[in-house]
Amino acid sequence: MKALRKFLDKKKPLFEKGGKYAKLQSTFEAFETFLFVPDITSKTGTHIKDAIDLKRTMSVVVLALFPALLFGMYNVGYQHFLSVDQLATTGMFDLFLYGLIKVFPIIVVSYVVGLGIEFAFAQMRGHKVNEGFLVSGMLIPLIMPVEAPLWMVAVATAFAVVIGKEVFGGTGMNIWNPALVARAFFFFAYPSKMSGSVVWIADKADTFSGATPLAHAASLVEANGEAAKSILEHHLSNTWDMFVGLIPGSIGETSTIAILIGAVILIATGIGSWKIIISVFTGGLVMGTLFNLFGSNSYMTLIPAWQHLIMGGFAFGAVFMATDPVSGAQTSKGKYIYGFLIGFLAVLIRVLNAGFPEAMMLAILLMNTFAPLIDHFVVQGNIKRRLKRVKVIA
Repeated sequence: MKALRKFLDKKKPLFEKGGKYAKLQSTFEAFETFLFVPDITSKTGTHIKDAIDLKRTMSVVVLALFPALLFGMYNVGYQHFLSVDQLATTGMFDLFLYGLIKVFPIIVVSYVVGLGIEFAFAQMRGHKVNEGFLVSGMLIPLIMPVEAPLWMVAVATAFAVVIGKEVFGGTGMNIWNPALVARAFFFFAYPSKMSGSVVWIADKADTFSGATPLAHAASLVEANGEAAKSILEHHLSNTWDMFVGLIPGSIGETSTIAILIGAVILIATGIGSWKIIISVFTGGLVMGTLFNLFGSNSYMTLIPAWQHLIMGGFAFGAVFMATDPVSGAQTSKGKYIYGFLIGFLAVLIRVLNAGFPEAMMLAILLMNTFAPLIDHFVVQGNIKRRLKRVKVIA
């Protein structure tokens, strides 16, 4: 590390004002601060230094995503060899290796395109490169189907960074979660690559059904009586597989266990808001319970409320998307309201609109839009209560 530090110190003058590559100063600084803690200190005023800065925050979130990423790679291989009837003769390492080969290019494309655009904007504006995309660059691959063409991933990533982030001013200024903007763009621009039984399993056998539990659940809308019970028994009864994640789905969204491990890391480090996470699950449970009590079709009445929490991207959205500190609610009470409405709306949209079975994306984007309004009413409510406690002397 000392040799690397000396090398950077030697090259640094070339990127400073008056140097040969002065225009690339922000790019050099981004790589330098990624490798080493900056030695810049404040010169004036009073400042409070905290051990948690943006870089450490992003690093912890990426670390929390690793259980879902690693299991997602394993599940990609598991689903492939299951579909071709070779699971019994394939070792665990081979399953993981197959998934790694399929998933790694998606991650590379996400980071190359996203960081490339971020570096370009930083150079044009003369700003420093922020570390915000370190998380978005990992989230985008995890919410994509494994069969997503790489050029489509690149286009969706570019749209998310430019339209979902940079037009608002960059890191910390966006009103929507950039990774969800990428997924929304992918969903509406290339719907055939985001739905159906083909996209969730890499190179699957033609005779193998790759439909997700949400797709099977949606079929309950048209089925009644014995037909509905048969669908539930054959496709939705294996709760353990759904909880562990051995089911078709987006790369990082299938394993609730891996996602909960990430949730523990985020909460223990103070990075993720437990208020939002708990509220999202509570909202989904309440909406699911209401459907169980007053449902009008088999989808509403036969699927237990708690099962909605482990289907699709509900858990992943609750832990990693809804807790985005930029696009989410900021006030303490607002976080409860914000999270509850996300879970409530996710199950509501999922059940009532068969065209949007993965409703978590829409619910979070909708509440991202209204998060400032929720905070506004919470703050105004606090002001009014405090004014009532103060005696105003004329």
